[in-house]
Amino acid sequence: MKNKAIKTKRKKLRIMLIALIVLSILALASILIINDYIKSSIKSKIITVADATSLNADCILVLGAGVWGDGRPSHMLEDRLLQGIELYENGASEKLLMSGDHGRKEYDEVNAMKKYAIDRGVPSEHIFMDHAGFSTYESLYRARDIFKANKIIIVTQKYHMYRALYIAEKLGLEAYGVASDPREYVGQESRELREILARVKDFFNCILKPEPTYLGDSIPISGDGNLTND
Repeated sequence: MKNKAIKTKRKKLRIMLIALIVLSILALASILIINDYIKSSIKSKIITVADATSLNADCILVLGAGVWGDGRPSHMLEDRLLQGIELYENGASEKLLMSGDHGRKEYDEVNAMKKYAIDRGVPSEHIFMDHAGFSTYESLYRARDIFKANKIIIVTQKYHMYRALYIAEKLGLEAYGVASDPREYVGQESRELREILARVKDFFNCILKPEPTYLGDSIPISGDGNLTND
């Protein structure tokens, strides 16, 4: 009886192990399929600066990234800002929308972004700040619902662009992307890995369409960017 019980236990363990392996394979396959679908479905929307100049978009949406302790943009954010400013100067849109994290008094991406653009000659009234762009999904949702944008040009690095454009499309925005990748970034390998999971997360967000952390009164992008100053 004891040997029979041991054999039964081992059999159950083998079944559980096989089931775990099968589930792991299915999960990995699902992740890869979703990633491939997102990238392939919107890759044609990634365009050049020259292509973007004829779009006459409602705004150029610059997605936030880290800032240093002294308030200066990180290298990744600086490159996004320079690309956004170049698009603005080439007539792709008359408005810049800086969307990032300003959820804490001691950490402020969007004012750093706006200051950087003003220091390079962009009028303050042409620069809007989205202080509650806490994620890519929330930035795109708020661009549509708070800033009333319909046709946008997104600026971010290419690895991130696929997800941003996919979200925009699923939220009903006419969106194009100009990638900003003039240099290599420290820690990019880990960002690429995290992005794989982030695409899966936002794939389901685009199905469920949860509201962002904050909504509030509309601030049409057609107006004065100084209304977003704090």
